[in-house]
Amino acid sequence: MAHTKREKEKLINRVRRIRGQLNAVEKALEEEQDCSAVLHTLAACRGAMNALLAEIVEGHIREHVVDPSKAVSAHQAEATEELIDVVRTYFK
Repeated sequence: MAHTKREKEKLINRVRRIRGQLNAVEKALEEEQDCSAVLHTLAACRGAMNALLAEIVEGHIREHVVDPSKAVSAHQAEATEELIDVVRTYFK
């Protein structure tokens, strides 16, 4: 997956931030913090995971669904952007 190799450091940094958020959930549970605080942290984790997933799916579409070595028609380019918009909206 060329797009993940190219963006490797950025993606790994995002995973590390997500790991930090998950550690915060664990700590909150261990410390028996209020459930609303745990829920807010979990929601942040979910949002971060969804954003990471959307970014990788977008790269996959751009690199593997639409062949970057071939010229695409205006219709294909528009359809690609529409699909990416749908994916990003779904994962919000």
